[in-house]
Amino acid sequence: MGNIYSRLMNPTVDVFEKRIAALEGGIAGLATASGQAAQYLTLTSPTRPGDNIVASSHLYGGTYNQLSVLLPRFGVTTKFIRSVQPADFAAAIDDKTKAIYVESISNPDNVVPDLEEIAKIAHDHGIPLIVDNTLGAGGYYIRPIEHGADIVVHSATKWIGGHGTTIAGVIIDSGRFDWGKNAARFPEMVEPSPAYHGLRYLPSFGPFSFIMRARVELLRDMGPCLSPFAAQQLLIGLETLGLRAERHAQNTAQLAEYFAAHPEYVSWTLWPGSEQHPSHAAAKKYLKRGFGGMLSIGVKGNAEAGTKVVDSLQLVSNLANVGDAKSLAIHPWSTTHEQLSVEEKTASGVTEDMIRISVGIEHIDDIIADFKQAFQKVFG
Repeated sequence: MGNIYSRLMNPTVDVFEKRIAALEGGIAGLATASGQAAQYLTLTSPTRPGDNIVASSHLYGGTYNQLSVLLPRFGVTTKFIRSVQPADFAAAIDDKTKAIYVESISNPDNVVPDLEEIAKIAHDHGIPLIVDNTLGAGGYYIRPIEHGADIVVHSATKWIGGHGTTIAGVIIDSGRFDWGKNAARFPEMVEPSPAYHGLRYLPSFGPFSFIMRARVELLRDMGPCLSPFAAQQLLIGLETLGLRAERHAQNTAQLAEYFAAHPEYVSWTLWPGSEQHPSHAAAKKYLKRGFGGMLSIGVKGNAEAGTKVVDSLQLVSNLANVGDAKSLAIHPWSTTHEQLSVEEKTASGVTEDMIRISVGIEHIDDIIADFKQAFQKVFG
């Protein structure tokens, strides 16, 4: 199409889109102004009023809110599945379901779904599997498309950018979902579009039809385009993604070992590399290059103890981001998931005593020393 207008396409943004699509094994990418925007375009593209989405409840708080509060204002509801059992997803699908939505590694409780089984269920019902792979670090830890995902989304703010400097999102299309076979469920892919003088996306663009429609209709009309200056920052981040992701995983594993060895401070640790984690089998199946760069712990005591530990950290920053080169810690109950009800927090895997830790690339001895001094300050 060419670089018609920067809301639709831009040379620098195009380079980023191509590189992240290659890293994830997709045929094309679409960059957006934030991860929430990438998710919103992806979920509103195949849905109309009266439709629904089947989603895991193990989600980032902003995602849960978008699905449970924002989309219903436009007539699209979500059926939340509290487990990650494939059969539970299958049971929730009806003739108005337009997609299954999961996180490859959930935030903040590190649940890893069996993507291959869930993808099979989605395809048996003629709907796409959409996977938020933010914690998969740009395809380093896991490439969902290799396991049956049709569309992948990211908050590129996190491990892709890697330095907490740039808000961005990206959609990656596998090009594999058969929109033509399921045209009755997705008429917007085959019927003439009034937005482009009767253009029919599937006959015109084939496997690129989903990502093309998302670009030239939704991105054009809603406007959450990525700045080329932000794209340049992300391209710099991609240059060190492999090195950073390797170090993130190594440090996270060693920090998890430290927490497990100190039950006087830590009641439990949620890290998929642990044999005690409920998703450990799935994590071993899918996470071949490390078990990610984030973990959550339950500190002894209540929510007040958790916030005191976070406030006592000196090297580790109290910030809501994840995937930064710097180590970050936060109390999700009172921050990232604060807008949810107690029941919704519980369904998302968030508890009062939880601290979520995005483990950075500092020397592991320094990270452990910081938690040690914080624990001693709070618990004596």
